[in-house]
Amino acid sequence: MGSASGNVPEGTSAVAHAAFPKGCLAMRIRDRLGSVFSNEEFREAFGDRGRPGISPGQLALVSVLQFVENLTDRQAAHAVRARIDVKYLLGMELTDPGFDFTVLTGFRQRLLDNGLQERVLDLLLERLADEGLVSAGGRQRTDSTHVLAAVRRLNRLEFVGETLRACLEALSAAHARWLANWMDPVWQERYGARIDAYRLPSKQSERDRLARQIAVDGYRLLEAVHASTTPAWLREIPAVAVLRTVWIQQFTRSVTDGSQEVDWRGKDDLPRGRALIASPYDPEARYSHKRGSAWTGYKVHVSENCTGSGQPHLITHVVTTDATANDATAVEGVHDALTTKGLKPAEHLLDSGYSSAELLLTAPIERGIRVIAPVRPNSTPQQVGATGFGKSAFTINWQSRTANCPSGQTSRYWTAGLDNNGRDAIRIRFATATCSPCSVRDQCTRSTRYGRQLTVRPREQDALLERVRAEQSTEAWKERYAGRAGVEGTIHQAVAVGGMRRTRYRGLGKTHLGHVLTAAAINMIRLDAWWTGTPLAQTRTSRLAALELAI
Repeated sequence: MGSASGNVPEGTSAVAHAAFPKGCLAMRIRDRLGSVFSNEEFREAFGDRGRPGISPGQLALVSVLQFVENLTDRQAAHAVRARIDVKYLLGMELTDPGFDFTVLTGFRQRLLDNGLQERVLDLLLERLADEGLVSAGGRQRTDSTHVLAAVRRLNRLEFVGETLRACLEALSAAHARWLANWMDPVWQERYGARIDAYRLPSKQSERDRLARQIAVDGYRLLEAVHASTTPAWLREIPAVAVLRTVWIQQFTRSVTDGSQEVDWRGKDDLPRGRALIASPYDPEARYSHKRGSAWTGYKVHVSENCTGSGQPHLITHVVTTDATANDATAVEGVHDALTTKGLKPAEHLLDSGYSSAELLLTAPIERGIRVIAPVRPNSTPQQVGATGFGKSAFTINWQSRTANCPSGQTSRYWTAGLDNNGRDAIRIRFATATCSPCSVRDQCTRSTRYGRQLTVRPREQDALLERVRAEQSTEAWKERYAGRAGVEGTIHQAVAVGGMRRTRYRGLGKTHLGHVLTAAAINMIRLDAWWTGTPLAQTRTSRLAALELAI
C-alpha cells in the first residue's frame, strides 16, 4: 500500500495558499485535521504482498469528496489529477498523475467485502471526538426518509418481461454457445430489446395472453438451466436465481397429462411486500408507500447530535433498510451503534413512527437513554369521534384480568399475545350475550355479531402510554420536543447536496456505503461552516405562504 503522509508535500503549501480562495473547504480540512484517514485503518481490506498500491486513506478521502461536490468516479479522478486544492487535501505532489477512475469502484467493493462500510464515518467521528467537536451525552435526534433505487419503475407485465430478458442477457454473457444451441430463435426478436421499448397491447385480454407467453418461456428456460445435461454452474448465476424467485412470486402453474396452465397470482396470493422483488436489476429494492408517496428502493435513518453546547450539529450514524421496514425496528440498532462509538446520548428525540411503549419503558433502564417521542393517540372510532365509550371509560382490573364497562358488566375473555408489529398486547373481549341486550350498545361497538373488544398493552406499558399522552399536550413537553425538527434540515441537506434521495448504486450494501459517505461529506461541510462562522440558512418562505401568514 502507498502512504498518505500527514505533512503537506514540499512546494505545495505556499502555492496552494496563494491559489486557494478564502472559502476553500479542502484547505481547511487539511489544515485542521491533516490526513483524515490513515492507511493502517484499511489494512485488512488490502494484501501485504505485491507492489505498493494507491493509498487507501487517500481513496477514502476522495470517496467522501465525491459526495461533498456530487462528483462521479470519472470527475473525482479528474479532480485528483487536475485540481491543486484536491492535491493539497490528499497530501500529494503537484506532479502526481493520480489514478484511473475504476480504482474507486474497486475500493468500495473492498470495503464491502471486508465489512468496512462504517469505517469512514467512524474514523472521522473518532478524530472529531479527540478535537472535542462531538461527544457522548447531550441530545441526539433521528429521522428517516425514502431512497429511490437506481432502477426504472415498471408495471407488472414489463417487470416479468424484463426479468426474463435480464436472465437471457446474463446467460448470453456467461455461456453463449449453450444458449444459442438451445434457445428458440423467435426469442431474439421477442426479448432482444428492453421490454418497454415496444408498445404493449392495450386490451386486457391481449396483455394477459402476452403475460402467459412470457411465463411459459420463463418456465421453459428454468427447466433447461436445471436439466442434468446443463453445466451446474449456470444455476449459480444471480439472474437465474432472480428469475426463479420472481416466477414463484408472480405466477401459478399446474401441469396435467403433459399440458400446463399458467396464470398470474391473485392480489391476495402475492408474498408480503418485504419479500416481493421489485426489479431484476436490484433484487434487494422493495416497493413501499407512506403518506401518499410510493417508491421502489430503500429507507435511510439519519442520526445527529443536537446538544448545542459549543459543538456543531454532526451526523453520528446512518442506517439503511429496505423500503418496507418499520421505523421502530431501527431504534435498538441505532442505540447499540452509538454506544459502541462512545457517542451514546442522554436524550434521543424521535417522531411517533419510532416510538412504542416498550421503547419508552426499557430504553432508560437497559441503555440509559431517555427517549422523547410522541405516542399515537387512541384511534378507536369511539375515542376519535368522542361519541361513544373509549378505552378510558372502562375500568381494567389487572389482578383479576378482567375489565368493567360503563354499564357495570364484566369481560369474559383475556388473551395475551402479539400485535401486527410483534409487540406484546392483551385483547379483552366481552361476551356477545352480555353486549347484545345492552341499551347503549351503539355507543360501544359497531359489531353485530360479537361483544366489545379492547386491545391494551401490558400493565406498565399501558400506564406509561397514558402518562405520555397526557404530557405531550403540555407546553413544557412541546418546548422540549421542538429540538427534533432540526433533523429535517439535515435530511434536506443530505438530499440536496449529497444526492441521498436516489442511490448511485444497486444493492442494500452499496447503497448503505453511499449513505455513510454522504454522512461524512455533510459533516465536513458543516465543520467548514463551523470553523468559518457561517450562519445557518434561514428557512425559506414563498411569497404566497408569507402572504397567508400575514393575513
